[in-house]
Amino acid sequence: MNARNLVFAVAAAALVGAAPAGAQQTLALSAAEDSAPAPKADSSTAAATTAADFTRKTTFEEPKEVADFAGIHLEWHAAFAQGFQALTHSSDAAPAAGALQALRPGFNLAEANLGLGTQLAKGIRVDLEGYMSSRHHEEFWVKGGYATIDASPINLPVLNRIMAHTTIRAGHYEVNYGDAHYRRSDGGFTTRNPFIENYILDAFTTEIGADATVRFGSAFAVAGVTTGENKGNVKDATVSGGPKAKPAYLGKIGFDRQLSPTTRVRLSGSTYQASSTPAGTLYAGDRTGSHYFGVMEKDGFVETDQFTSGRVNPGFKNEISAYQLNPFVKVGGLELFGVIETASGKAATETARRTVHQYAGDAVYRFLGDRLYVGGRYDVVKGDLSQALKGIEVNRAALSAGWFLTPNMLTKIEYVTQKYDGFPTTDLRSGGRFHGLAAEGAISF
Repeated sequence: MNARNLVFAVAAAALVGAAPAGAQQTLALSAAEDSAPAPKADSSTAAATTAADFTRKTTFEEPKEVADFAGIHLEWHAAFAQGFQALTHSSDAAPAAGALQALRPGFNLAEANLGLGTQLAKGIRVDLEGYMSSRHHEEFWVKGGYATIDASPINLPVLNRIMAHTTIRAGHYEVNYGDAHYRRSDGGFTTRNPFIENYILDAFTTEIGADATVRFGSAFAVAGVTTGENKGNVKDATVSGGPKAKPAYLGKIGFDRQLSPTTRVRLSGSTYQASSTPAGTLYAGDRTGSHYFGVMEKDGFVETDQFTSGRVNPGFKNEISAYQLNPFVKVGGLELFGVIETASGKAATETARRTVHQYAGDAVYRFLGDRLYVGGRYDVVKGDLSQALKGIEVNRAALSAGWFLTPNMLTKIEYVTQKYDGFPTTDLRSGGRFHGLAAEGAISF
């Protein structure tokens, strides 16, 4: 990157972060936001609590909400993100593979999310989540809608005892596989991601189903069943001539303990199993898109069609067995988070299963009352993307810094470099690499 582009990038980052400063919120960060899950406040503070949850940096599963019902009160939350990038890319592919799209420093599409929710009864609420603008769908697009039950609707002692430890969720919602999906950017909602982009192997999807989370002290377990695809489908038919479509199952166990006011330790293990699905999207369920625009894309690419630039999709459309292990440690301002993931599966046209692995680690240090942070991430994906793309490796290193102007406003800047190895010369990613600066200003409330 030349000096002119570097200056342009830094200046743009400052402008993106400072431009909305007049919209500062009065919501204060509290120690509770960085603590292990705990019961929420009473209903009189529901709106403020919702805003705090939306910008929470180190929370995973939502805490139980058992506030007394005070009538229907519509709550809404929103998120906005404006990105800038000065990235360059190159490839060693043969001329027959085509040419990469020429890139220049510039602002990316502004993205926005909108959510609505309300409490229906004590411990029962419903939420609707939508994308107002995103890279894949520039029009308003519904992410999902679901009900959360934290208290028994029937006042029986046995049910009350069960629900004191249990949360039930049902509808169309974000599948709780792994912990990485809690630290990712989701369209315009990027304040909980210390970096600009998500992991290379991005395990995220929304599906129709139900799950239950059971908590006993620091330990928790999740079990659920879904349709195995991110849309409704009532056809009782075979999957490409094979077995008939079957549900998908997921499970998660772990513990999350606040050892002291400054030390928190969490470890979780997750699995997602789908033996026969018409359109599995565990690694292709994001309907918003990558926050690296146009990298490693062919000349003339269409944003809404090729919207996952920089990511890897193993194409397990019909069978998948996935496992993710996530350690998390927070000591004072230092956060360490890891991803150890293995997934195998195949598409309907394949006769043999393939396997991919992902290993990633984040180190983030927050200081000055959590208003500033610096972080580093290393992420590597290895395996077989198809019968023709075996033994590939994609690795990424990123250095990031961020400033919370208010608890709801974040500006961040990142230097990233990513490399592609093992791809044949007929593939545009052969010897591919991209690097440079990316910046983003984000608001969530």
